[in-house]
Amino acid sequence: MTDKLPACPVEITLQLIGNKWKVLILRDLLDGTKRFGELKKSVTGITQKVLTSNLRSMEESDLVTREVFPEVPPRVEYTLTEIGYSLKPILDSMAVWGYEYKSRLNK
Repeated sequence: MTDKLPACPVEITLQLIGNKWKVLILRDLLDGTKRFGELKKSVTGITQKVLTSNLRSMEESDLVTREVFPEVPPRVEYTLTEIGYSLKPILDSMAVWGYEYKSRLNK
């Protein structure tokens, strides 16, 4: 996979989490393992198709793991991998910046 990655490290990061849905999925999984339905509810406005597509992409990039339980109906849970969890400082910085930006606008 590393042979497909861009040379620029910022571009690599954007390639992995460069859309709002992936960032919001990561945000919600930082709290722990979630079922598909829980993510669908917590990521406001996402469709089932888009959530599925983003989760598959994140699984291929080793940001999340998917565990299927042999039940009827099947239960599927998603968890951040160590690599996925390593994005926490980036998301924390984004949250701080967003809070400060919003505070400045509300003066």
